[in-house]
Amino acid sequence: MKQEFKQYIKSYLKLFPDLNPNELAYFNSYLIIDEYKKKDFLFKSGEVQKEVGFVSKGLLRRYYINEKGNKITTGFINENKYATDYPSFIRQIPSKYFIECLEPSVIIKLPYEKIHEGYRKYKTIEMYGRLIAEYVLTVQTDRVESFLFKNAEERYLDFVEQNKDIINRISLSHLASLLGIERQSLSRIRSKIAKKGFVTNVSGTSK
Repeated sequence: MKQEFKQYIKSYLKLFPDLNPNELAYFNSYLIIDEYKKKDFLFKSGEVQKEVGFVSKGLLRRYYINEKGNKITTGFINENKYATDYPSFIRQIPSKYFIECLEPSVIIKLPYEKIHEGYRKYKTIEMYGRLIAEYVLTVQTDRVESFLFKNAEERYLDFVEQNKDIINRISLSHLASLLGIERQSLSRIRSKIAKKGFVTNVSGTSK
């Protein structure tokens, strides 16, 4: 294993400080670490996700294709976040989403079967599984509620505030899709905000 990968595994395991040596050994023995190139897919619509993924390095986009054939972005996943369609993953049914790498990425994965075996064997692993599930589902719920209770400018400002580490790594087209608006509308929002003295560094690329 590459030295770089060993450091990623070590850093990942530090996220679980309450695991005892036996639990850590179990966890560590089933971890898989893979490299992905830009434009590679973690999984595609119609596939069953067999492992939950944790991004050690890189940036990914989750999207679906609507009835008009347009790719609709529903989220970005960068370092130290989980790349998964969690509702489909826990039921082991085909996902409706694509998760695509926007950058070369390194992802740590743990197989579905080993996760549930860990739940049965170790209460602390079960606790961490619940906390991860709560986090992932909260992120998804926040996105739905943002469309119900906020306008496009508010959604944009929230995204900038919460994603300062990736705001200059994503394209305007992908961000506009995430916000549910046309790219031209996003440009107007950014221009309006810039005139108020609030400047951001979102990439201006079209892809």
